[in-house]
Amino acid sequence: MAHGFAASGHGLVLVARSKAKLAALAKTLKAAHCSRVTVLPVDLALAGAAQALAAALQRKRIAIDVLVNNAGVLEQGAFSAMPAQRHQQLIDLNVSGLTAMLATFVPSMVERGFGRVLNVASIAAFQPVPTLATYAATKAYVLSLTESLGEELKGSGVTATALFPGITATGMLSSAVQANAQLGKLLGFMVGDVDEVAAAGYAACMRDEVNKVPDAMNLAATLAARAAPKWLLRRVAEMAIGKAL
Repeated sequence: MAHGFAASGHGLVLVARSKAKLAALAKTLKAAHCSRVTVLPVDLALAGAAQALAAALQRKRIAIDVLVNNAGVLEQGAFSAMPAQRHQQLIDLNVSGLTAMLATFVPSMVERGFGRVLNVASIAAFQPVPTLATYAATKAYVLSLTESLGEELKGSGVTATALFPGITATGMLSSAVQANAQLGKLLGFMVGDVDEVAAAGYAACMRDEVNKVPDAMNLAATLAARAAPKWLLRRVAEMAIGKAL
């Protein structure tokens, strides 16, 4: 996503926990796109992180016109087998961190009369997913919040878009496979290309789309999920997860 925005002439503020990884990415972006890149290492799961980030940007006199909420964490396994702390960590970043970023940066966009938000959710937002119960619930929150924002912000010059990738070849998937080798048996066609997913998210954000599911197969699945009875979705999800495990 950083490459997509940089290629289109955007200046970037890169935010994540790892300063070394951010610095390496910034160097690559500057070389490839001659981009203006600011690196601000922050753990967005911590209380007050969004406000601290905004203060740092204000000191640098940087205004944010496009907010990409792409920070997220996944944990796979039975709900009862996970410690309470791990459930809370998912909520702290996927829900609380994302909400804090929106609450911190959207009001100033509205004041200026221009801005865009891209929230990265998941196709898990559309249905219950056994063994991904808390993660799927956090992404359902992102779906609901983005759709509400999309309506509230109409006429303000600010737009809200949610991206719903399927299984995508990112570091998150690699970590999940390390934790559960059975996930590595997923058929290749089920795993989306990270560059294609990022490009679809960027294009949807620029077109002011509210919801974007990157590929046709996942789109068909999400449309079916919205139309099907919840009891049927739970049964199908349970059977699919059982076969994968």
